[in-house]
Amino acid sequence: MRLTLALLAAAAAWHACAQDTRHVTEPVIPPSCAVLAARLASAGGRTLAGADEDKLDTGRIQGAIDGCARGRAVELKAARGQDAFLSGPLQLRDGVTLRVDGGAILFGSRNPRDYDLRPGSCGIVDRDGHGCKALIGGDGVAHAAVMGDGVIDGRGWATLIGTNVTWWELAERARAGGFQNCPRLIVVSHSTDFTLYRITLKNSGNFHVYFDSGDGFTAWGVVIDTPETARNTDGIDPSRSRNVTIEHCWIHTGDDHVAIKAAGHSSHITVAHNHFYTGHGMSIGSETSGGASNIRVTDLSIDGADNGIRIKSNSGRGGVVEDVVYSDVCIRGTRDPILMDTDYAHYGRGGTSIPVFTGIDLRDVRVQGGGRITLQGYDETHRLGMTLDGVQVDSDPAQVVASHADLVLGPGPVNFRPSGPDVTLREAARAGAPEACQGKFVPMPGEGPDQR
Repeated sequence: MRLTLALLAAAAAWHACAQDTRHVTEPVIPPSCAVLAARLASAGGRTLAGADEDKLDTGRIQGAIDGCARGRAVELKAARGQDAFLSGPLQLRDGVTLRVDGGAILFGSRNPRDYDLRPGSCGIVDRDGHGCKALIGGDGVAHAAVMGDGVIDGRGWATLIGTNVTWWELAERARAGGFQNCPRLIVVSHSTDFTLYRITLKNSGNFHVYFDSGDGFTAWGVVIDTPETARNTDGIDPSRSRNVTIEHCWIHTGDDHVAIKAAGHSSHITVAHNHFYTGHGMSIGSETSGGASNIRVTDLSIDGADNGIRIKSNSGRGGVVEDVVYSDVCIRGTRDPILMDTDYAHYGRGGTSIPVFTGIDLRDVRVQGGGRITLQGYDETHRLGMTLDGVQVDSDPAQVVASHADLVLGPGPVNFRPSGPDVTLREAARAGAPEACQGKFVPMPGEGPDQR
């Protein structure tokens, strides 16, 4: 049945309101309340001399943050040939910005004892995990921020003081069983209007950014640059939160580029104008037990990743994921460019929290280089409901796997036809050219022109 023009207009307005409900514009760096000059020199911008590893700046940085007036910034600045700061965990305060200037580097300490939540709890593999404080944390803060054109570097690759392992080697050891206790770079919880702006984040021991149980989070112009081999180094993870905007970011990492987690409800999230490189994709899950909804992903390139557009959950942590729209997405050289996985095996099976993915729309999506497409509902009752509108694959997919799914093709062109057990198709796709992807694939900041 055709919608009237009025109903179409109403539907368009409703979809526009489904994203971040705030009016988000480019952030502005506030004036400084204190300027701290670097006292250490980096070794080629990568690390510190061994003799400097006990010269912590934690106290003077935290003291400046604690004494700063709301609406102002503590500025870390390179000076007189010295460019480096060394810190253990720092705590953000209401209304205060930590600013790392261009040319300055804030290094995370390599001493696990600096991050201990309990004596000896950080820098080990155990049965519990969650034994480390973050390098930068905030709990119950409002209007805090981390900004600037400098670098925050967790040095996940470097050997920990008093041990013979790195943070990343601990993560690899945990594959055999247990949980690695490695610090995240930035964790902000139960907070409102947290902002990341123009900062470069590198080499975190675990997740780079985790925003949990908050209302209002903006990441704008952020660069995350960590090797693809660094396990569990997610880029930006909003969890149990609402009103989130991630815009104009470049993310190259060893796990999910963005993972929207929903152990509690996550909603009204905008991911726009971003470039992703190696990593595990634009993800929702695997925690979806609290439900995720009202999510808009637009103007995205994914280049050389393991996964592209991915929603993942299973019967141990499932819930309803609905009203999710991906539009204007270009994916290249990716093993699993579209992956709807309701039986994500990483955390086991056999629970009663069954995932349902419904109202999932892909509009103007182009896949270059083939890959595997998975459109998987959980069972005949808990089905995948999805629309493919202008979704085209340049070369034949290596495999299209579909099951327990109700799929709509069109009205834009779709050049493959999913089929499989318990799959229904409603086809209204017309012929047409694929999404152009002109200018979509760009190098990471600081790298040369893309030659591919």
